[in-house]
Amino acid sequence: MALHLHYSHRALRFNFPARTSRGALTEHVAWYLHLTDAARPGQLGLGEAAPLAGLSPDFRPDVEDRLRQLCHTFNAAGFSSVDEPKINQLLEPEWPALRFGLETALLDWQHGGRRQLFDNSFSRGEGGIPINGLVWMGDADFMRAQIRKKLTEGYGCLKLKIGGIDFAAELELLRLIRHEAGPAELTLRVDANGAFSPAEAPSKLDQLAAFDLHSIEQPIRAGQWEALAALCRSSPVPIALDEELIGVTDPARQRHLLQVVQPAYLVLKPTLVGGLAATSQWLALAQEHGLGWWITSALESNVGLNAISQFTAQQNTGAMPQGLGTGQLYHNNVTAPLRIEAGLLWYAPRGAWELPT
Repeated sequence: MALHLHYSHRALRFNFPARTSRGALTEHVAWYLHLTDAARPGQLGLGEAAPLAGLSPDFRPDVEDRLRQLCHTFNAAGFSSVDEPKINQLLEPEWPALRFGLETALLDWQHGGRRQLFDNSFSRGEGGIPINGLVWMGDADFMRAQIRKKLTEGYGCLKLKIGGIDFAAELELLRLIRHEAGPAELTLRVDANGAFSPAEAPSKLDQLAAFDLHSIEQPIRAGQWEALAALCRSSPVPIALDEELIGVTDPARQRHLLQVVQPAYLVLKPTLVGGLAATSQWLALAQEHGLGWWITSALESNVGLNAISQFTAQQNTGAMPQGLGTGQLYHNNVTAPLRIEAGLLWYAPRGAWELPT
């Protein structure tokens, strides 16, 4: 018995241009890792590696070359099984999305190739995961339309991307939301994607505090630990680290980051931090330092979203809304038995899956 690895890809097309602080995205390429064994025809372990433009260390022109090399090395080794130490030998930390794809393909294979990577209430279709409704950056009318739609759909938590339009207009959008729903009815998060300068951040955080926000993600650009630490000490809005965690793979450096900055929350994206094992490492550090956290997808297709969601359901999330609402963004997503109802993500284990080729 020898496992065989190969890959395919799909250019995922957004329903609307995804405006980020790094520009507008119209498509996102996902690479699918297929794990098979001739001795078990019909069984397929499926994983997704979808490096994200502007954020992923492995969003590089040579990503397909590295995938091709990975498959060649993997298949030449004649593996009958693969564990985390072998993944560490096959892929360096600077390829976090590829590590996530291989790791989840392996988990899927180990559990029968049925897209049930974990056994929990979510993967059995018995319980939903509370998620935040994501409001994308755009002009004020575009964002206002999204907000009203999310409120109608029954979300208990909304997350707004800010820093992309005039700040006064963004404050007006927050005022609109709070006019519709107070903090007892609706939790509000914002994500600045590093858009504020250290000098202007305190004033903007003071203005944002008027809207009873749950948190703000990454108010200033990553890499400014001392400035970020000062903000975390003084901010009236709890600060969450997001981009700050990308590329910080050494455990000692991770611990030092948290000791210096002392944030309120960590936002963990397995595709960006190096996979599920790497995410578990951050979770252990969050517990050690008494920090809150939530897990977020990073624009993967339904293959990656499913893996992240099932992993999330393994954790003690309590009632904290997770960032798992990105599956509706594409008009050519991989068909999967995932659905959102009233702010909860659900999985139907007997539902139909499309297998990307």
